[in-house]
Amino acid sequence: MTTLSYDATGAARQAHEQHLPALLEDRVATRIFAKDATLWGPDAEAEAAVRLGWVEAATVSQPLVADVLALRDALRAEGVTRIVLCGMGGSSLAPEVIAGTAGVELTVLDSTDPEQVAAALADRLAETAIVVSSKSGSTLETDSQRRVFEHAFTEAGLDAKSRIIIVTDPGSPLDKASREAGYRAVFNADPNVGGRYSALTAFGLVPCGLAGVDIQAFLDEAEETAEILNDDSEENIGLALGAALGGTNPLRDKIVIAEDGSGIAGFADWAEQLIAESTGKLGTGVLPVVAGPDAPEVTGGAADVLVVRLVAADADVELGANEAAIAGGLAAQMMTWEFATAVAGRLLGINPFDQPDVEAAKVAARGLLDAQPEPTPANFTDGAIEVRGGDWLGGAGTAAEAVSALLGQLGTDGYLSVQAYFDRLNYAPLEGIRDELADLSGRPVTFGWGPRFLHSTGQFHKGGPAIGVFLQVTAASATDLGIPDRPFTFGELISAQAAGDAQVLSEHGRPVLRLHLTDRAAGVRQLQQLVSSLAGTSSAGHPASPTES
Repeated sequence: MTTLSYDATGAARQAHEQHLPALLEDRVATRIFAKDATLWGPDAEAEAAVRLGWVEAATVSQPLVADVLALRDALRAEGVTRIVLCGMGGSSLAPEVIAGTAGVELTVLDSTDPEQVAAALADRLAETAIVVSSKSGSTLETDSQRRVFEHAFTEAGLDAKSRIIIVTDPGSPLDKASREAGYRAVFNADPNVGGRYSALTAFGLVPCGLAGVDIQAFLDEAEETAEILNDDSEENIGLALGAALGGTNPLRDKIVIAEDGSGIAGFADWAEQLIAESTGKLGTGVLPVVAGPDAPEVTGGAADVLVVRLVAADADVELGANEAAIAGGLAAQMMTWEFATAVAGRLLGINPFDQPDVEAAKVAARGLLDAQPEPTPANFTDGAIEVRGGDWLGGAGTAAEAVSALLGQLGTDGYLSVQAYFDRLNYAPLEGIRDELADLSGRPVTFGWGPRFLHSTGQFHKGGPAIGVFLQVTAASATDLGIPDRPFTFGELISAQAAGDAQVLSEHGRPVLRLHLTDRAAGVRQLQQLVSSLAGTSSAGHPASPTES
């Protein structure tokens, strides 16, 4: 039996009370499940008409289960027990959460970093099959990953075609090419579901099912949840959460999603893309901030921050001011947050199903790959860190002074985004600077690994409110890795992606500080030390964020 629970205080509760009568009168809940494309206004109607398949995904996807389980059994009979997912954004974030929560091994390769790709290649290749997931069928990262794995299988004397499984929209370039190539299996997803809403489609189910997740139980829970949400009722938790996300007045446009005992692994990273990409456009939106339950943003009391805690069903949670808490199983949570995001889009007056600014960074990266320009000269070098920035650097002569200068660009309603373009697995401890920077700046801080965040929060950073400042960290690699039949390497690709994104952000008037680590290990240590030093010596003197009395 599916259980959901929700509680809220302060602005979150007030938003629910304010908007509930209109949400009920307009029958928003049942109209969403009836796939009424008019809910988000005439400008969104055409897009919404082909993006509401997620409301019935739990039912539509049921026939997939038998095919996925049969393929899993066949692969295991051949000694293939390791599944590598080559995917980005919605194609990777949901499966990572589903498999992680189930305690099932799934290698998620959502990077173009040569060292991370090489590590995935080196691990039990003889026992490996890959799932290549791309909605468009033209995703550069996944195509590059497929090429290098196909080459590695062949070089190892393995039948590459028998080790490659494809998930894509019907009729995509990848769909056609894969069938012609004779790959092991091609699964088509519902084309009427956008990537970030696709957890309950083939994009979420195929890699997880092949890895060993009980996808039948997952779908059953989602189906039950859909029945609960499809109700114009005061007790509809999806309406309450949607009002909290997009209906506070004045708008609290930083939503801190804090894991606080839910038992769901990495849920906030999935919800981050869902909310940021759905709402961050036309100069508005809400910024999701993934943080711990005691992070500076949670305890700071800033007037533009709302905290949503992910808690266990039996948790006795004492909420602070302007907080919400939600509990439920993973499938139930995913359905509820998708529904709530659609509700928030209506309250914000935006189309929650498009992503108009995502393509800009892709175009810039491809242009740089084609042109292969010389790197922009560094403003200066400090130890293992090359520093590049705008006029706002002023007289900065050290990396620490450069970081301080960037933070000086923060407004009282701003946020800092840290974007690290290298191996997120081996260098995961770098994420620890997030809390320190939040404490130092007194403002919300997001941390994203590139290039995967380009398919996630990248939309908000460019299309949302122009209040962000950006710390981009890139790193030299001791080794590079070629991409078969491509004129560029993985190292060149990730460098172009970082430079292209910085270029687009700068063109949008966002301050970007670029720190390039000439030695990964030494550079990471230096960056960690300088942030710790700044946080230890300067936070007391930093202007406090505006707070409610």
